[in-house]
Amino acid sequence: MNRAMLDLWVGAFVALGFAALMFLAMQVADVSSEGTRGATITLYARFDDIGGLKVKAPVKSAGVVVGRVTAIRFDPNVYQAEVEMRVSAAYPFPKDTIAAILTSGLLGEQYIGLAAGADVEMLEDGDRIQMTQSALVLEKLIGQFLFNQAADGGGK
Repeated sequence: MNRAMLDLWVGAFVALGFAALMFLAMQVADVSSEGTRGATITLYARFDDIGGLKVKAPVKSAGVVVGRVTAIRFDPNVYQAEVEMRVSAAYPFPKDTIAAILTSGLLGEQYIGLAAGADVEMLEDGDRIQMTQSALVLEKLIGQFLFNQAADGGGK
């Protein structure tokens, strides 16, 4: 095999490897708009603590992606974080839906989980989800555990 042909094969192999790495990077970054195809509605929710929730985090119900977080703001009037999310209009949720910040696995990504209520009225574009559950922050739990252990051991 001559030198030019060898160089061509090496170049093709390197280009193929680069394309594969780009594909994997896109999959890991999860840049798809899964769960928000078609018509969407904007919903808002306030949380005392959002933990590590980020913009573009998934909004899930029963484990299915139904939307994405589009913005996170701090409301200085009530000292809470306000989360804006776009949810597919194909999945109507009752007005008494509960929004909780959950974690995939022990140290995985955080997402918003929607638990549907039983109200007959449905959430509409621009509505606020009233019932929320803030993120469970692992550092706070460990701190409370250590503080309780120290308090129990200190009295002996």
